[in-house]
Amino acid sequence: MKKFSTEIKWGVIFILVGLIWMVFEKLMGWHDEHIQDHGLYTNIFAIVAIGIYVLALREKRDRDYDGIMTWKQGLISGFLISIVVMLLTPLSQYITHYLISPDYFANAINTAVANKYNTQEEAEAFFNFKSYMMISTLSAPSFGVVTSAIVALVVRTKRG
Repeated sequence: MKKFSTEIKWGVIFILVGLIWMVFEKLMGWHDEHIQDHGLYTNIFAIVAIGIYVLALREKRDRDYDGIMTWKQGLISGFLISIVVMLLTPLSQYITHYLISPDYFANAINTAVANKYNTQEEAEAFFNFKSYMMISTLSAPSFGVVTSAIVALVVRTKRG
């Protein structure tokens, strides 16, 4: 486990920062009175996510690889962080949708139907805990690997 302590630490940090972001979104009204803006503004978190991966891979390089890291080592480390994130995502989704923003799905459904983006049935099929749980859990590794591949190019060393 010590071998993967950096990845576990940064996976947990990623989830905690994500929860803080959800509180921020809720405070900004993106889960209720300004929910129509949620789809646009929630994407800002991608910048935060990339920043977390940069910090994580820099720490991995400097502490675990004595300052020398190959792209492959960075990619593997980032993938492991993504696995930790994936494993913690169900808990994060639960906290988000049952504690931080319990009215999010009802608000999203109402907005989608009122603006004729979806029928009631379509909106209910998409905006629900099971759907979000599946989407977020399955997307964590793929987004994590893509992010890791790019960040590892930046963080790797010339000798690595």
